[in-house]
Amino acid sequence: MDSTQGESCRIMVGLLSMHDPWHPMRQIRFTRLYVLFAILWATSVPAEESPFIHEPEPFTPSSVKPGTPWTEALTRLPPLPADADLIEFRLDGPQDSFRYFIDGKHLNVGPDEVVRYTLVARSGTGARNLSFEGIRCTPQGHYRVFAYGTGSGFTPVNEDWQGIGPATERYRVELQRHHFCIPRAFKPRPLKDIKRSLQGHIAPRQNSGFLPD
Repeated sequence: MDSTQGESCRIMVGLLSMHDPWHPMRQIRFTRLYVLFAILWATSVPAEESPFIHEPEPFTPSSVKPGTPWTEALTRLPPLPADADLIEFRLDGPQDSFRYFIDGKHLNVGPDEVVRYTLVARSGTGARNLSFEGIRCTPQGHYRVFAYGTGSGFTPVNEDWQGIGPATERYRVELQRHHFCIPRAFKPRPLKDIKRSLQGHIAPRQNSGFLPD
């Protein structure tokens, strides 16, 4: 066999060996093709059909809807109250040294669901303390003082909303719990019902829905 024939035989052997499934070069190429196919298949399968386990989606009740942040409406200061428009309301529990009144004429439920009211606290000596305030019917309740009154009118103050808690004045607690807010609904009563409650036509603790301190 001459050199040309020997070279041809070696080429033929090499080509035939490439068709051998156990040949090392064939195994390397097959492995590369398998990996490439797996990557392409995994990226082409939609997430919902993928057999791979992904991070679980957080559970959200179907009743939960995206809301809009609460926005406080513009507050206008009322005139000083007239005695004929005052509605007295009594506090539960021990007797207080003050008598409390709400100006029924300028009592208001705003578009932001804040109950705005003028409070008159009258001491046993007849001294009057006036304040213009607001209460929000949140689960725990919030209040804000907008202005304090004197003989010449109201003077606005820059105070933030405060949570209603054990240290809050009793009259604010009772206004929020028993007069202004619908039990367990966390929104204000209709204005006529607020006035009826202050006048004693709705029992203060009737269906209050609030837990005792």
